[in-house]
Amino acid sequence: MIDFTAARRHMIDGQLRPTRVTSAPLLDAMGALPREQFVPASISGIAYVDEDLPIGGGRFLMEPLVLARLIQAAAPSPGDAVLDVAAATGYSSAVLSRLAGSVVALEDDKALADQAAATLGRLAIDNVQVVVGPLGEGHLKRAPYGVILINGAVEHIPEALIAQLSEGGRLAAVVGTGPVGRATLLTKRRGLASSRILFDAGVSPLKGFSREAGFVF
Repeated sequence: MIDFTAARRHMIDGQLRPTRVTSAPLLDAMGALPREQFVPASISGIAYVDEDLPIGGGRFLMEPLVLARLIQAAAPSPGDAVLDVAAATGYSSAVLSRLAGSVVALEDDKALADQAAATLGRLAIDNVQVVVGPLGEGHLKRAPYGVILINGAVEHIPEALIAQLSEGGRLAAVVGTGPVGRATLLTKRRGLASSRILFDAGVSPLKGFSREAGFVF
């Protein structure tokens, strides 16, 4: 029988701490949450490996290290409302729920959204609202957000998401859908978003975030 508690401890001590994940609240959250409950039962035994995990429908659960470093860079606080884009089965939303005041878990796959709602409910996580809708459009009803996280590599960050950031809000995502993308942090100040590259990251791409083709003369 798999010792998931030991697996979580190894994730924290073997994957996260040695690679500059230093936020104590974040480490506590990821060390407490049962990641194995957010993946299909057939792969629960590898829930804590340092790679993306397939969860069905061509979608993946982002590897723990990249997720942790993106969340750490976005620095959610108890006063923040968070939009978790492509929340999938809800693991990232569960982590964020322990760091922020409220979380909107946005998912365009209803089956995944239903799984997320069920698992979050089973774990008695009550500050996450799961909503179904187009990922690139965000969720205007609950905007603005202090933090927006995009779970997966995208070709570009839609303006609709940037517009839903509050003043001083942060958006974390991996930009670039080749073998290696760039983890990027956008910060909104005085209505304008500036970005900086955090680190290189190879994660699975999200559909629906391609740039529109322009005319070539």
